[in-house]
Amino acid sequence: MKPQSYIFMGRYGAGKGTQAKLLIEALAKADPDRKSIHIETGAEFRKFFGSDQNHTAQLTKKVVESGGLMPEFMPIYMWGRLLVSEYTGDEHIVFDGTPRKLLEAKVLDELPSFYGQNKPWLIYLDVDHEESSKRLSLRAKDGNRKDDSEDALRERRVEYEKNIIPTIEWYRTNPNVNFLDIDGERTIEEIHADIVKKVGLE
Repeated sequence: MKPQSYIFMGRYGAGKGTQAKLLIEALAKADPDRKSIHIETGAEFRKFFGSDQNHTAQLTKKVVESGGLMPEFMPIYMWGRLLVSEYTGDEHIVFDGTPRKLLEAKVLDELPSFYGQNKPWLIYLDVDHEESSKRLSLRAKDGNRKDDSEDALRERRVEYEKNIIPTIEWYRTNPNVNFLDIDGERTIEEIHADIVKKVGLE
């Protein structure tokens, strides 16, 4: 099995992080001699502004906690830095919630040919706004993330419709990816089984 990239996209609260982690577990069983690199840009941003107090970190915190989207150079910097430092050419790569804006997607589109990989799997978890909002409201009660506040959720919806939907539609017709449209409103187990089957890990 060659090193392969997997890209999870979908609304906030669609379950991207959960399904990415389950896929990494499935990859470890199917290909035990190969590691996976999990690139979770949102977590990297929170780590960045949680440990660093420079000007860029402070601006990053403000954007993330308001529910906005970062300018493209920042997520590209985050995942580019991780790839440069961690990727040896022998790992699977799982992108969780990135790219978002179209320019970032077009930059990421160059990765497979540069690294000599097969076409990546683009896994779109399709969840409507009402279901997404319900899940995030529950998460907000259990956690302490300011980007799950009511104001931030409203901003997230605006950004999703303005920037992320056009990126998803661009991927639908992109010959450089294997696009999977996954119903994200089923149980976690049903969604995972569907993904594993469609990417050929059964």
